[in-house]
Amino acid sequence: MPATDADSRLTGLSQRPKRADAARNYDKLVAAAREAFAQDGEGARLDDIAKRAGVGPGTLYRNFPTRQHLLEAVYVDEVEAIARAADALADHEPWDALRRWTRQFVDYVTTKRAIGSALLTYIDRDSEVFRSCRGAVFGAGDALLERARAAGEVRDDVAFADLAPLLGGIAAMQGADPATIDRSLDLVLDGLRYRPPAG
Repeated sequence: MPATDADSRLTGLSQRPKRADAARNYDKLVAAAREAFAQDGEGARLDDIAKRAGVGPGTLYRNFPTRQHLLEAVYVDEVEAIARAADALADHEPWDALRRWTRQFVDYVTTKRAIGSALLTYIDRDSEVFRSCRGAVFGAGDALLERARAAGEVRDDVAFADLAPLLGGIAAMQGADPATIDRSLDLVLDGLRYRPPAG
């Protein structure tokens, strides 16, 4: 399979095994951990996660010797998904691709916040994991902005670093219904639109 832009941005982040059966167990454990952390919080029991994944505790600890390793894997998996989502929109019109991806980004921030907070009990924000993940997400966002800019859709003075805090604010709107989130996102994105100088 040819390498995607996301693959190059995420080199070294994932510790997913190469062997097919080991990779399947790894994926099952990450998926089970994501569900368990969403349901029970960071304190979800590791043995329960193994049971949910349908594997033995030994398989879990062979892949993830500590809770930190498992949290990192779930966090990186979410980052890989959002970065690859940007690449998957390559066939869409640039503005439509940007809009679709920013909506996915808002959902991503909402779901990853608890995992990110839990990880901060083990590592700091300047760690390699957080820096690599931030670079992957910002790279994906900047690539979409550049496409829209080249199409004359987006103003020249905006980078994803400007947009990310605004999207994070939308993601933090607790209890907001999807229609409210979409309207807030439309208002933010409207500020990015290129407008020719008057006269």
